[in-house]
Amino acid sequence: MSDTKKLRLGVNIDHVATVRNARGGDYPDPLRAARIAQEAGADGITAHLREDRRHISDADIEGLMDVLTVPLNFEMAATSEMQQIALRHQPHAVCIVPEKREERTTEGGLEVAREENRLAHFIAPLRDAGCRVSIFIAADKRQIEAAHRIGAQVIELHTGAYCDAHAEGDAETVKKELADLGEMAEFAHGLGLEVHAGHGLNYETVSPVAAFPEVMELNIGHFLIGESIFRGLQPAIAEMRRLMDEARA
Repeated sequence: MSDTKKLRLGVNIDHVATVRNARGGDYPDPLRAARIAQEAGADGITAHLREDRRHISDADIEGLMDVLTVPLNFEMAATSEMQQIALRHQPHAVCIVPEKREERTTEGGLEVAREENRLAHFIAPLRDAGCRVSIFIAADKRQIEAAHRIGAQVIELHTGAYCDAHAEGDAETVKKELADLGEMAEFAHGLGLEVHAGHGLNYETVSPVAAFPEVMELNIGHFLIGESIFRGLQPAIAEMRRLMDEARA
């Protein structure tokens, strides 16, 4: 089992850009949100540059690289275009995610086992450039083993199924999904992978995941940006930080 080092919080700022892009112009500014998140105690900033540029833009990534004093976690699809952008900026971390143009948000984890050879070649230059490579996957032993074989240093477990079951009041599925997440976090940690988790987490669902000692980082975005409308971004992040620390303690 891992020790109980402080659980890190990565704040995803994608949906600040979603609001900006709904009307055009440059307000609200994702970079301003990133600076506020840093001040509120975020340990890192996550931004997903999608192929269709529906929220975060290339200019946002450039700006984040210039202004951040905490690490940038650059989420991206496994395409040559995104690989070149990541190699140009060399962020602290890159997280490889599945991406479909018609989806509203990232659905499910990356299918690593079926594309093991291609993904191994894809991430090698990123690792050589000094980026920590993370793979966003379901809590599935086969996918974790494949992520380990291709040379990923980190996996991020997809918590969406657990959060969906919680929202639907399906206690049995919640119990099963949490058991799977906990078991697979322990399995991945045993292989030497650093374990992160995220997708759909909110104040009601974060504590059980934060309590897994093998999980070193949670990445949370949509909920925090939505909650900031009501209580402000800094207080929204501070409350998430409090719940995470309380669960870990």
